[in-house]
Amino acid sequence: MQILQPKTQDFGDEPLKVRDTEHYQKEYVQTFVEKWDELIDWDARAESEGQFFVDTLKAREKSKILDVATGTGFHSVQLLKAGFEVTSADGNAEMLSKAFDNARSRNLILNTVHADWRWLNKDVHGKYDAIVCLGNSFTHLFYERDRRRALAEFYAALKYDGVLIIDQRNYDSILDEGFSSKHTYYYCGDQVTASPEHVDESLARFQYAFPDGSKFHLNMFPLRKDYMRGLLFDVGFQRIKTYGDFQETYQESNPDFFIHVAEKNYHDD
Repeated sequence: MQILQPKTQDFGDEPLKVRDTEHYQKEYVQTFVEKWDELIDWDARAESEGQFFVDTLKAREKSKILDVATGTGFHSVQLLKAGFEVTSADGNAEMLSKAFDNARSRNLILNTVHADWRWLNKDVHGKYDAIVCLGNSFTHLFYERDRRRALAEFYAALKYDGVLIIDQRNYDSILDEGFSSKHTYYYCGDQVTASPEHVDESLARFQYAFPDGSKFHLNMFPLRKDYMRGLLFDVGFQRIKTYGDFQETYQESNPDFFIHVAEKNYHDD
Protein backbone atom coordinates (compact mmCIF):
# COMPACT_ATOMS: atom_id res chain seq x y z
CA MET A 1 0.00 0.00 0.00
CA GLN A 2 1.40 3.39 -0.97
CA ILE A 3 1.78 5.83 1.92
CA LEU A 4 0.70 9.33 0.95
CA GLN A 5 3.24 11.95 1.97
CA PRO A 6 2.05 15.36 3.27
CA LYS A 7 2.32 18.23 0.80
CA THR A 8 2.14 21.09 3.29
CA GLN A 9 4.20 21.93 6.35
CA ASP A 10 2.53 21.84 9.75
CA PHE A 11 3.75 24.30 12.38
CA GLY A 12 0.42 24.52 14.22
CA ASP A 13 -1.15 27.76 15.40
CA GLU A 14 2.00 29.15 17.03
CA PRO A 15 4.99 28.40 14.76
CA LEU A 16 7.45 30.36 16.92
CA LYS A 17 6.85 27.90 19.74
CA VAL A 18 7.93 24.93 17.61
CA ARG A 19 11.39 24.25 19.02
CA ASP A 20 11.62 20.49 18.82
CA THR A 21 14.24 18.21 17.28
CA GLU A 22 11.61 15.83 15.94
CA HIS A 23 9.74 18.48 13.98
CA TYR A 24 12.06 18.52 10.94
CA GLN A 25 10.16 15.53 9.59
CA LYS A 26 7.09 17.76 9.23
CA GLU A 27 9.19 20.50 7.63
CA TYR A 28 10.81 18.52 4.81
CA VAL A 29 7.56 17.60 3.09
CA GLN A 30 7.67 16.24 -0.45
CA THR A 31 6.79 19.57 -2.11
CA PHE A 32 9.65 21.33 -0.29
CA VAL A 33 12.11 18.53 -1.04
CA GLU A 34 11.28 18.75 -4.75
CA LYS A 35 12.18 22.46 -4.71
CA TRP A 36 15.31 22.17 -2.58
CA ASP A 37 17.66 21.98 -5.56
CA GLU A 38 16.36 25.32 -6.82
CA LEU A 39 17.69 26.78 -3.60
CA ILE A 40 21.07 25.07 -3.87
CA ASP A 41 21.75 25.34 -7.62
CA TRP A 42 24.21 22.46 -7.94
CA ASP A 43 26.39 24.03 -10.63
CA ALA A 44 26.76 27.35 -8.84
CA ARG A 45 27.42 25.66 -5.52
CA ALA A 46 30.07 23.40 -7.01
CA GLU A 47 31.81 26.44 -8.46
CA SER A 48 31.68 28.42 -5.22
CA GLU A 49 32.94 25.56 -3.04
CA GLY A 50 35.63 24.51 -5.46
CA GLN A 51 37.70 21.60 -4.18
CA PHE A 52 37.57 22.54 -0.49
CA PHE A 53 36.06 19.32 0.86
CA VAL A 54 37.83 17.06 -1.61
CA ASP A 55 41.19 18.69 -0.89
CA THR A 56 40.62 18.64 2.89
CA LEU A 57 39.88 14.92 2.85
CA LYS A 58 42.64 13.98 0.43
CA ALA A 59 45.21 15.98 2.38
CA ARG A 60 44.42 13.74 5.34
CA GLU A 61 44.42 10.59 3.18
CA LYS A 62 40.78 9.79 3.89
CA SER A 63 38.88 7.54 1.50
CA LYS A 64 35.86 5.98 3.25
CA ILE A 65 33.34 8.77 3.90
CA LEU A 66 30.00 8.90 5.69
CA ASP A 67 27.75 11.77 4.61
CA VAL A 68 25.30 11.98 7.51
CA ALA A 69 23.21 14.87 6.14
CA THR A 70 22.87 13.82 2.53
CA GLY A 71 19.85 15.97 1.76
CA THR A 72 19.28 15.88 -2.00
CA GLY A 73 22.72 14.37 -2.50
CA PHE A 74 24.95 17.26 -3.57
CA HIS A 75 28.00 16.47 -1.46
CA SER A 76 27.65 12.70 -1.77
CA VAL A 77 27.70 13.06 -5.55
CA GLN A 78 30.68 15.42 -5.51
CA LEU A 79 32.65 13.03 -3.31
CA LEU A 80 31.72 10.01 -5.41
CA LYS A 81 32.86 11.83 -8.55
CA ALA A 82 36.17 12.57 -6.81
CA GLY A 83 36.75 8.87 -6.18
CA PHE A 84 35.77 8.50 -2.52
CA GLU A 85 33.83 5.53 -1.13
CA VAL A 86 30.66 7.16 0.18
CA THR A 87 27.78 6.07 2.38
CA SER A 88 24.87 8.54 2.32
CA ALA A 89 22.63 8.84 5.38
CA ASP A 90 19.71 11.12 6.21
CA GLY A 91 16.90 11.15 8.72
CA ASN A 92 14.31 12.13 6.13
CA ALA A 93 13.16 9.46 3.69
CA GLU A 94 11.97 11.98 1.09
CA MET A 95 15.41 13.59 0.99
CA LEU A 96 17.11 10.21 0.58
CA SER A 97 14.82 9.27 -2.29
CA LYS A 98 15.53 12.56 -4.04
CA ALA A 99 19.27 12.13 -3.48
CA PHE A 100 19.19 8.65 -5.01
CA ASP A 101 17.34 9.98 -8.07
CA ASN A 102 19.76 12.91 -8.41
CA ALA A 103 22.73 10.55 -8.35
CA ARG A 104 21.15 8.12 -10.78
CA SER A 105 20.52 10.95 -13.25
CA ARG A 106 24.30 11.50 -13.15
CA ASN A 107 25.02 7.78 -13.69
CA LEU A 108 25.96 7.21 -10.06
CA ILE A 109 24.45 4.89 -7.45
CA LEU A 110 24.24 6.07 -3.85
CA ASN A 111 24.63 3.66 -0.96
CA THR A 112 21.87 5.14 1.20
CA VAL A 113 20.89 4.58 4.84
CA HIS A 114 17.88 6.04 6.64
CA ALA A 115 19.29 6.95 10.04
CA ASP A 116 18.70 9.26 12.99
CA TRP A 117 22.00 10.78 14.16
CA ARG A 118 21.17 10.13 17.81
CA TRP A 119 21.18 6.38 17.13
CA LEU A 120 23.48 6.47 14.12
CA ASN A 121 25.52 3.37 14.91
CA LYS A 122 22.37 1.26 15.17
CA ASP A 123 21.75 1.71 11.45
CA VAL A 124 25.20 2.59 10.08
CA HIS A 125 27.83 -0.07 10.68
CA GLY A 126 31.60 -0.07 10.43
CA LYS A 127 34.19 2.66 10.96
CA TYR A 128 34.81 5.58 8.64
CA ASP A 129 37.83 7.69 7.78
CA ALA A 130 35.69 10.82 7.79
CA ILE A 131 32.17 12.06 8.40
CA VAL A 132 30.69 15.13 6.73
CA CYS A 133 27.64 16.89 8.17
CA LEU A 134 26.95 19.83 5.88
CA GLY A 135 24.25 22.25 4.77
CA ASN A 136 23.60 23.78 8.21
CA SER A 137 21.94 20.48 9.10
CA PHE A 138 23.18 20.18 12.68
CA THR A 139 21.02 23.15 13.69
CA HIS A 140 17.92 20.97 13.43
CA LEU A 141 18.83 19.62 16.89
CA PHE A 142 17.11 21.82 19.46
CA TYR A 143 18.19 20.09 22.67
CA GLU A 144 21.74 20.04 24.00
CA ARG A 145 21.37 16.38 24.94
CA ASP A 146 20.57 15.61 21.29
CA ARG A 147 23.58 17.59 20.05
CA ARG A 148 25.95 15.86 22.45
CA ARG A 149 24.51 12.44 21.69
CA ALA A 150 24.74 12.96 17.92
CA LEU A 151 28.35 14.15 18.13
CA ALA A 152 29.20 11.16 20.32
CA GLU A 153 27.66 8.88 17.68
CA PHE A 154 29.74 10.59 14.99
CA TYR A 155 32.87 10.22 17.11
CA ALA A 156 32.19 6.50 17.67
CA ALA A 157 31.65 5.89 13.93
CA LEU A 158 35.09 7.30 13.07
CA LYS A 159 38.35 5.41 12.99
CA TYR A 160 40.95 6.31 15.61
CA ASP A 161 42.40 9.01 13.35
CA GLY A 162 39.10 10.06 11.79
CA VAL A 163 37.92 13.56 10.97
CA LEU A 164 34.51 15.22 11.20
CA ILE A 165 33.68 18.14 8.89
CA ILE A 166 30.61 19.97 10.13
CA ASP A 167 29.23 23.35 9.14
CA GLN A 168 26.77 25.94 10.42
CA ARG A 169 25.41 29.34 9.55
CA ASN A 170 27.12 32.33 11.15
CA TYR A 171 24.40 32.69 13.76
CA ASP A 172 26.65 34.93 15.88
CA SER A 173 26.44 37.59 13.21
CA ILE A 174 22.69 37.07 12.71
CA LEU A 175 21.97 37.30 16.45
CA ASP A 176 24.31 40.20 17.19
CA GLU A 177 24.25 42.29 14.02
CA GLY A 178 21.26 41.19 11.93
CA PHE A 179 20.96 39.03 8.83
CA SER A 180 22.84 39.64 5.60
CA SER A 181 23.51 37.07 2.89
CA LYS A 182 24.53 37.24 -0.72
CA HIS A 183 23.95 33.49 -1.22
CA THR A 184 27.59 33.37 -2.34
CA TYR A 185 28.31 29.86 -1.15
CA TYR A 186 25.76 27.46 0.22
CA TYR A 187 22.52 28.81 -1.15
CA CYS A 188 23.33 29.80 -4.69
CA GLY A 189 19.92 29.80 -6.37
CA ASP A 190 19.58 33.46 -7.34
CA GLN A 191 15.82 33.21 -7.87
CA VAL A 192 15.18 31.93 -4.34
CA THR A 193 15.31 33.95 -1.13
CA ALA A 194 16.24 32.46 2.24
CA SER A 195 15.79 34.92 5.09
CA PRO A 196 14.93 34.82 8.80
CA GLU A 197 11.43 35.77 9.91
CA HIS A 198 12.33 35.52 13.57
CA VAL A 199 15.60 35.09 15.49
CA ASP A 200 16.24 34.76 19.21
CA GLU A 201 18.76 32.81 21.25
CA SER A 202 16.88 29.52 20.83
CA LEU A 203 15.15 29.86 17.46
CA ALA A 204 16.01 30.93 13.94
CA ARG A 205 12.90 30.64 11.77
CA PHE A 206 13.79 30.97 8.09
CA GLN A 207 11.45 31.51 5.17
CA TYR A 208 12.31 30.12 1.73
CA ALA A 209 10.46 31.88 -1.09
CA PHE A 210 10.47 30.47 -4.63
CA PRO A 211 9.76 32.12 -8.01
CA ASP A 212 6.38 30.41 -8.36
CA GLY A 213 5.17 32.13 -5.19
CA SER A 214 5.46 29.09 -2.93
CA LYS A 215 6.93 29.58 0.54
CA PHE A 216 8.31 27.14 3.09
CA HIS A 217 9.84 27.49 6.53
CA LEU A 218 12.47 25.84 8.70
CA ASN A 219 12.75 26.25 12.46
CA MET A 220 16.37 25.83 13.57
CA PHE A 221 18.51 26.33 16.64
CA PRO A 222 20.97 29.24 16.23
CA LEU A 223 24.28 27.64 17.20
CA ARG A 224 27.00 30.07 18.18
CA LYS A 225 30.45 29.24 16.81
CA ASP A 226 32.34 28.97 20.11
CA TYR A 227 29.55 26.90 21.65
CA MET A 228 29.79 24.46 18.73
CA ARG A 229 33.57 24.25 19.05
CA GLY A 230 33.16 23.59 22.78
CA LEU A 231 30.80 20.70 22.12
CA LEU A 232 33.29 19.17 19.70
CA PHE A 233 36.10 19.39 22.26
CA ASP A 234 33.85 17.99 25.00
CA VAL A 235 33.04 14.93 22.88
CA GLY A 236 36.74 14.22 22.48
CA PHE A 237 37.98 15.80 19.27
CA GLN A 238 41.58 16.87 19.81
CA ARG A 239 42.04 19.56 17.19
CA ILE A 240 39.44 21.80 15.58
CA LYS A 241 40.11 24.23 12.78
CA THR A 242 37.31 26.60 11.80
CA TYR A 243 37.02 28.21 8.37
CA GLY A 244 34.82 31.13 7.37
CA ASP A 245 33.30 30.56 3.92
CA PHE A 246 36.21 28.21 3.12
CA GLN A 247 38.85 30.77 4.15
CA GLU A 248 41.38 30.29 6.96
CA THR A 249 41.38 33.97 7.91
CA TYR A 250 38.24 36.08 8.15
CA GLN A 251 36.50 38.76 10.18
CA GLU A 252 34.00 37.14 12.51
CA SER A 253 30.97 38.96 11.11
CA ASN A 254 31.76 38.41 7.42
CA PRO A 255 31.22 34.70 6.65
CA ASP A 256 27.77 33.36 5.89
CA PHE A 257 28.94 29.92 7.08
CA PHE A 258 31.53 28.40 9.38
CA ILE A 259 33.09 25.02 8.57
CA HIS A 260 34.66 23.10 11.47
CA VAL A 261 37.27 20.43 10.68
CA ALA A 262 37.50 18.32 13.86
CA GLU A 263 40.12 15.59 14.22
CA LYS A 264 40.19 12.74 16.72
CA ASN A 265 43.99 12.71 16.87
CA TYR A 266 46.11 15.76 17.50
CA HIS A 267 49.08 15.97 15.17
CA ASP A 268 51.45 18.62 13.89
CA ASP A 269 51.12 19.70 10.27
